[in-house]
This record gives sequence, structure tokens and C-alpha cells, in this order.
Amino acid sequence: MSLTRRRRSLKRGTTCARQVERGSVSTWLVLASFAMVIVVGLAVDISGQVHAQQRARDVAAQAARTGGQYLDSAAVQGRYPSIDVGQARAAAQDYLAATGVSGTVTVTGGTTIRVDVSDTYDPLFLGVIGIHDLTVTGDATARVIRTMGDDET
Repeated sequence: MSLTRRRRSLKRGTTCARQVERGSVSTWLVLASFAMVIVVGLAVDISGQVHAQQRARDVAAQAARTGGQYLDSAAVQGRYPSIDVGQARAAAQDYLAATGVSGTVTVTGGTTIRVDVSDTYDPLFLGVIGIHDLTVTGDATARVIRTMGDDET
């Protein structure tokens, strides 16, 4: 078999193989791209929900601290630490309203204020498949104490 004939037959065989496999890379690329978009979308929405959860905890902590600033007159005079329940609850609720989240404020034992917060996260990519408004929650507690030196009294 001459070299020229051999080249022709190889070219024909290669051409036939190319025609048979035509478009196989395109299909793989489309499917791989679709899978990558889904993975990136899930990563974006999960990280967004984690961020919303952290914000809910932060808002709860700040609201509890805000409410804990309102002491009754006995605490101001140095007798015993206690929270002015009405003012503390109102201040914490005002803080929650200012940040745009809903929550509950409870005062326990006159020295502890607890704030529970509930908010929602609207996913960017999961909304395409019908998942909307993921609920996130956070809670925090602030306690009023009196110290003498390094000792809590």
C-alpha cells in the first residue's frame, strides 16, 4: 500500500469518526454548565441564609443590650441590680422595630432580659424552583450584674 493511499484511507476514517462524534462535546458542555450553575446557586443561597442567621443573632444581642441599659432606681442607687421591666421591654422592642425584624422580649428575675428574633431570607436561586422565604431565628440574653472589684455580688 502506497503512502498516499494510506493517508487517504486514514483521512476518510478520521472524517467518518468526526461525523459520528459531532456534537458530543456540546452536549457534555451544556450539562456540565447546567450542573455548575446549580451548585453555584446553592452555594449563594446557603451562604445568604447563614448570613441572615448571623444577622438575626446580632440583632437579638443588640436588642438585649439595649433593654439591659434601663435599670430601676434601686440599681442606680447601688443597692441591687435590677431592670426596669417596662422600659427595658419597650427599648428592646423599639430596637427590633427599627431593624425591621419581629421578636419577643422577656425579662426574668428582674436581672435577665432575653430576646428571640425571627426573620426571613428570600433566596436568589432557590426561588426558581419554588423555595421562597426561608425562616431564620436568633436569640440572645443580657444579664445585669453588680461587681465589687473582681467579684460579682
